[in-house]
Amino acid sequence: MGVWEVVDRPEGASVIDSTWAFRIKRFPDGLIKKFKARFCVRGDQQVHGIDFFETYAPVVQWTTVHLMLILEVLLKLKSKQGDITAAFVHADVEEGENIYVEMPRGFRKQGKVLKLKKTLYGLRQSPRAFWLYLTEKMNLCGMEQSTLDPCLFIGEKVICICYVDDLIFWAMDGAYIDALADQLIAAGVSFEQESDAAGFLGVRMEIDPKTGLMEMKQTGLIDRVIETLGLDLGTTSGKFTPAEAKPLVKDADGEPALGEFSYSSVVGMLLYLAGHTRPDIAYAVNCCARYMFCPKRSHELALKRIGRYLKATRDRGLVLNPSKLLKVDCYPDADFAGLYGHENSSDPSCVKSRTGFVITVANCPVLWQSKLQTETALSTMEAEIVALAHSCRELFPIMDMVTLLGTKVGLPLKETTMNVSIHEDNAGALVLAETLPPQFTPRSKHYAIKTIWFREQIVKRKIKLVKIDTVEQLGDLFTKGLTRVTFEYLRRKLIGW
Repeated sequence: MGVWEVVDRPEGASVIDSTWAFRIKRFPDGLIKKFKARFCVRGDQQVHGIDFFETYAPVVQWTTVHLMLILEVLLKLKSKQGDITAAFVHADVEEGENIYVEMPRGFRKQGKVLKLKKTLYGLRQSPRAFWLYLTEKMNLCGMEQSTLDPCLFIGEKVICICYVDDLIFWAMDGAYIDALADQLIAAGVSFEQESDAAGFLGVRMEIDPKTGLMEMKQTGLIDRVIETLGLDLGTTSGKFTPAEAKPLVKDADGEPALGEFSYSSVVGMLLYLAGHTRPDIAYAVNCCARYMFCPKRSHELALKRIGRYLKATRDRGLVLNPSKLLKVDCYPDADFAGLYGHENSSDPSCVKSRTGFVITVANCPVLWQSKLQTETALSTMEAEIVALAHSCRELFPIMDMVTLLGTKVGLPLKETTMNVSIHEDNAGALVLAETLPPQFTPRSKHYAIKTIWFREQIVKRKIKLVKIDTVEQLGDLFTKGLTRVTFEYLRRKLIGW
């Protein structure tokens, strides 16, 4: 591919070290797919402003992935997955840029180095160079880049998303996808196409042949979590909920962690799992992640409880059972100063409230979050308004994306935009959020500017605020530990089991 040329070592030039990277690539179920050896550049030795400048390269948002999978189930779209072989070496080194690299170990010659003609793995600028290369090739093939997600490409008959070198295509007929793949190969892209999009970034998409519903699973990752926690023995019992009803506190004077496993590694795996296919553990994982740098024994036991819950629900995931109406719903909720009374009252973090929300499209979740609020709320209404404002920042882009994709695939949208509802269970927050012009009270005036900015958008976008009974509030899953009955009821409404 003409990636480099062997040249004499130039005097006074900066020569970057090289290394080998060995990796095992796995299928979503954890089985080994292949062993990879990759020649890489030591990018950590590059100096900003001398060896590189711009480095930013986007990847597709998982919100977009969820939306496209919902449309696939709704419209029975054909999908195929593709992989670009040795992706980064497709892009040329920028003109006028001289990059010298040590020859790989095992192949070195005295006085010789490599002068790169293509970007190699490890270079700081490689991801951006490849993204620009792929965008150019997509445009040549008639695929227009979306302004809402730079890794979403929309053609006349095909829609494509890309996550670095992994691509998924959707079309009404698989022949359209094959034609686009042929165009990419003709344009010089080393492209390998797979039969169907059964797995993407460790997430397996299983379609029930009887019902046509899709279930997104990460069984392989769950098995790794269970094994790392030491719960793979047959004697370990499962749990019905991932978190206790009482909050997880700092426990500063508690028993030190035993260090039986890497706490941060398990939290990292659980964060990936909670953010893609298992919203039911999002609250519990976020609570454990707060203590990643100084865990106690109580925090290790909280992680093990999540592992035991996952062991009991190992074969389940996010079920996509969309309604025929392309309807967007948002369920924001807040837990006002939930740690107060459980932690030391002199600790400022104990009075922080928690924001939790989930946004659904056609009754399927596409985005959810559970996190502590950065500012201290002075009332339950203020905590709810902060949660409502935060959820709206995520809601509005999703509405625009649903409008774009719905128009492209020919799905009817209700009225001029769509049917959007924000389900709020706090009467004060509901009144304050939907009243225009604002009617502030002395107790709400101090946070008006920061959090009431979404009023105009709610009116302009014709968003309906709906009072919802607390027992039906899906946001409760993301703000507090629940009893088994309540948890299982809300989980069934959210992810289908």
